[in-house]
Amino acid sequence: MSETNKWISAIAYILFFVPILVDSQNEEYKFHTNQGLNLILLFIAIGIVGFFIPVIGWFIILPLGGMISFVLCVIGIINAINEKCKELPVIGKYRLIN
Repeated sequence: MSETNKWISAIAYILFFVPILVDSQNEEYKFHTNQGLNLILLFIAIGIVGFFIPVIGWFIILPLGGMISFVLCVIGIINAINEKCKELPVIGKYRLIN
């Protein structure tokens, strides 16, 4: 895999749709796009839950969820750069993009 392809896969964890726009038939791009989409949905869910639960949500759920999302993002980027199609812990098993 070329250096450019590694970075395109890594971008999926920040802007999940970019690799699919580049090449929708590439299986590695699809894998990392799916992982990135799972990560974005987790981040949105944490935000919604944390916002609507007063105090506990604002001071515990949001900061803790943000840190967990950040760690998962870093894990995904490292896997993409190392050319590994390794699922993210807990959320990686869900397939939203086939």
